[in-house]
Amino acid sequence: MNPGTGPTFGPTVAEMLQAYRTGAKTPSSVVEAFSDAAESRGDDGTWITVVGRAELSAAAAALEARTDPLSLPLFGIPFGVKDSIDVAGYPTTLACPDYAYTPDSTAPAVQALLDAGAIFVGKTSLDQFATGLNGTRTPHTVPRSVYGNDMISGGSSSGSALAVALGQVPFCVATDTAGSGRVPAALNGIVGWKPSRGLISTIGLVPACKSLDCITLMASSVEDLDLVFDVMCREDPEDGWSRPRGGRYDGREITVGLPDPTQLDFFGDVAMADAHSAARELLPTYGLHTATVDLMPFLDAGSLLYQGPWVAERLVEFDEFLTEKPDSIVPVVREIFLGGRRYSAVDAFRALQTLQQLRARVAQLWSSMDVMIVPTIGTTFTVPEVLADPIACNTKLGHYTHFGNLLDLTAVAVPAGFTEDGRPASLMVIGPALADDTVLAVAARIIGERRIVSAPTPTEESPVDIVVAGHHLSGERANSQLLELGGTMVEATTTAPTYTLLRIGTTDPTPGLLRVPFGGSAIHVERWRLPAASLAVLAGRLPAVLALGRVLLADGSDVLGYVCDATVQTGAEGHDVDDISEFGGWRAYSRALSSEYDTSTAAQEIS
Repeated sequence: MNPGTGPTFGPTVAEMLQAYRTGAKTPSSVVEAFSDAAESRGDDGTWITVVGRAELSAAAAALEARTDPLSLPLFGIPFGVKDSIDVAGYPTTLACPDYAYTPDSTAPAVQALLDAGAIFVGKTSLDQFATGLNGTRTPHTVPRSVYGNDMISGGSSSGSALAVALGQVPFCVATDTAGSGRVPAALNGIVGWKPSRGLISTIGLVPACKSLDCITLMASSVEDLDLVFDVMCREDPEDGWSRPRGGRYDGREITVGLPDPTQLDFFGDVAMADAHSAARELLPTYGLHTATVDLMPFLDAGSLLYQGPWVAERLVEFDEFLTEKPDSIVPVVREIFLGGRRYSAVDAFRALQTLQQLRARVAQLWSSMDVMIVPTIGTTFTVPEVLADPIACNTKLGHYTHFGNLLDLTAVAVPAGFTEDGRPASLMVIGPALADDTVLAVAARIIGERRIVSAPTPTEESPVDIVVAGHHLSGERANSQLLELGGTMVEATTTAPTYTLLRIGTTDPTPGLLRVPFGGSAIHVERWRLPAASLAVLAGRLPAVLALGRVLLADGSDVLGYVCDATVQTGAEGHDVDDISEFGGWRAYSRALSSEYDTSTAAQEIS
């Protein structure tokens, strides 16, 4: 393996926002660079549809012409979308030209990114109908890993992984049913995260297995995953699997479950086994405690995915197309679909009962660990090897990923060194449902990133701190609510210089804090301490335009506080909003407004 091959990352989301802040880059220069990069590589299997130069330039110019670019958390950030997710006006093909259609609406998860200022640049390649983990199941150009030597790219989200690993975009939207967002990340040296099912809306995603599908993210850093996920994560009443995110990691000690090495299978790949052992030995140096865990219930659940009736679930979406146009489907995918027809309702219920027993066994294991770490993949393959034995190779690629959604887990694949012959090794950090923040915290440690840790979750016995910036300030009209609940002021302070203070509405306006990627200010606030039980009372009194979120203070602490609701952040409901940050705080703005009123009244009396 040529040691010079591998990912060539461009700037991260955070770095790109900083470049916009300083004027080193503009959205126009960024989309021009993307177009140049995509054209220079030609048809390498990364993209199925690329947005044209003129259209990208127009999108960038529209952003640059806005009067409020600083309010957009992803201002000017280019991104790609897997070609199984709808973007209005662009074909959704699933790598099957005869199946293609052009949607009139955009998937809510993608729309949230557009509303936040991100720039859609194209649809990325995939294994046809998102059925496969290797990237070769396509009628188009077969993509290869950035590590060369004819190594597969992985799939099904092959193009999304390559677009990030090639440095063409800082992040991509992908999907993961059986490992599609993690296997290609491992084979291309990037970070691939499958959030807990239901945290990102799957409306607008053509389902592979609707009960298991997740929309996922790929990037080169955990920081970028955090920034993008904060925009995309929202409950969607149209999505039957939608649910709110879990609690934030609060800095507590983390115990990592590690299977006994005898339970790990590297399929004869001694070099990969050695690389994994070396990566495991480093875990204590990241401040992680380890314990031995039984991997077998996880693997038993994984075997149900393609050796059980969940294959038949794919026919809910594709059975009619399979009947009418079987020759339009790549042969190996067609055979998998046809295999789904042999399962009965009895088979489905039998498998569901087996899965429920396995879920119960796995639930008990989480009492002894916070996360589990396994290899993301046990070995690698070349394109000719996969084409010669597509089913067996694919099964080996999914050995550690197939069980993730069946057991309702969250997981992230992170780079973890190399084999002695230069192939990429990857660790997968797995957690129970809604433990996403803890999983990302461990991933960040493994790849050497610093990450903000939230304060411990309050209990009935411990008080909770809350930051106020407007009507709840001492002496203001709603401050009595805090006093009645037993609140005491801890300090008057300021936010970190990354916020704007907005006046929302004109008649009886409400002030709100909004964190911005650049151009922010330090806003005067107060930190109050209340009994934890009072938090529910305050939440019930929230104005419609505000929410409870995290506020970063000048001293670096991350505290619960009143912030702008998502509808204000995105402009979704057309609120009348003014930026009053120049006053430094609500009190100063109120005084200036009062002074202006007094001066105006006096002038009228004199005249």
